[in-house]
Amino acid sequence: MDTTVRDHSDRTGTAEGPSGSRLRVLLMLEIHEGSQQRFLDAYESIRDQVARVPGHLRDQLCQSIDDPTQWLITSEWADSDRFLAWVDSPEHQLMVRPLHGCVRGTRSLRYAVARETGTLHPPATGPIPSGGEPRTGAAPALRPPTAAADGIIRCALSFPVEPGSSAEVARILSDYDPPDPHVDETTSLRRTSVFMHGNVVVRAIEIRGDMRAALAHVARQPQVRAAEEALNPYLVEPRDLDDPEGAREFFMRAALAEAFQRTAAHARAGDDRAERKAFLYPVRPGAAESVARILAAHDEELLADPEGPFAGVSVYLRQDLLVRVVDLRPGAGDDPAVLLGIPAEAAPRIGRLLDEHQADLADEAGLRRLLAACAMTPVTDRHAADVS
Repeated sequence: MDTTVRDHSDRTGTAEGPSGSRLRVLLMLEIHEGSQQRFLDAYESIRDQVARVPGHLRDQLCQSIDDPTQWLITSEWADSDRFLAWVDSPEHQLMVRPLHGCVRGTRSLRYAVARETGTLHPPATGPIPSGGEPRTGAAPALRPPTAAADGIIRCALSFPVEPGSSAEVARILSDYDPPDPHVDETTSLRRTSVFMHGNVVVRAIEIRGDMRAALAHVARQPQVRAAEEALNPYLVEPRDLDDPEGAREFFMRAALAEAFQRTAAHARAGDDRAERKAFLYPVRPGAAESVARILAAHDEELLADPEGPFAGVSVYLRQDLLVRVVDLRPGAGDDPAVLLGIPAEAAPRIGRLLDEHQADLADEAGLRRLLAACAMTPVTDRHAADVS
């Protein structure tokens, strides 16, 4: 994100880095005294628009711990060309206008990404605590996925496809032979579930062992490569999985952060065959993390109940995309409050955080309307036992 209004004569031949390299932009802002909330509201009003700009990968808003008027926005872009095309455009000037009234001064620095530590597999977050206030404008801190108490690593990817292509995309994602689940002596594929909601695809993956080895194993399978190639024309954002940097950008863009993940402590052998459902919640802009926190607190209680309905629950988010994946035990029933993870005492609060068309959760009819609105369509659900 860049909100500067100035000419760009300060660029030099190498300032934007080597051609094709990712770009890190640091925007330092000084806001007027007493305008913090106005600034945060303005940032919230434009951050999703900026996130949809071609080439934008991610950004983060930070506040100085020494001076509350000093702020920093760091953003990462796939390359300098697309960043500069946007920052020099009239659309950029209109998009960032809400910030102008509360910002006293700015300074922008740009750096090409030359070296990096970290892993290539999809990131996730630690559990969101059940108490406290939502962190306005903040994204969860990312960390590599780690194994749960049952030894399984769980992660999820999500990406949009072109409107009208859902039926063909579902066919591609369900119509290829699954890869051999055995990776090596210590690593195996356990379960892969794919869901769709409109033009949004969510792929939930379970791995035992080394995630990097498992993903590399899957990527080498010819039937998987053929399916991914067939999927490419229908993606909203293009990708090139044959290019290591392109593959990395896709996984970083598609990865959902893990807000909550638990398996029931009393899970029995065979619970991995539980029926799996997924829900995409129609949250208001900026409210996904608050809703995730409420859902996590309630799910924690149900998972502690030996007679509870769930064998496991995972809650994932990215910006305003909030997905909850639940494994239902036999006889769990169809109570919409249970399936949605919304206890009666939390319904009014969650209602205020949902899209206005789904905000009425005062009775079972409202809960069932929400259930119908956010239930994702299962495309495929493959277990290791299915392909061994």
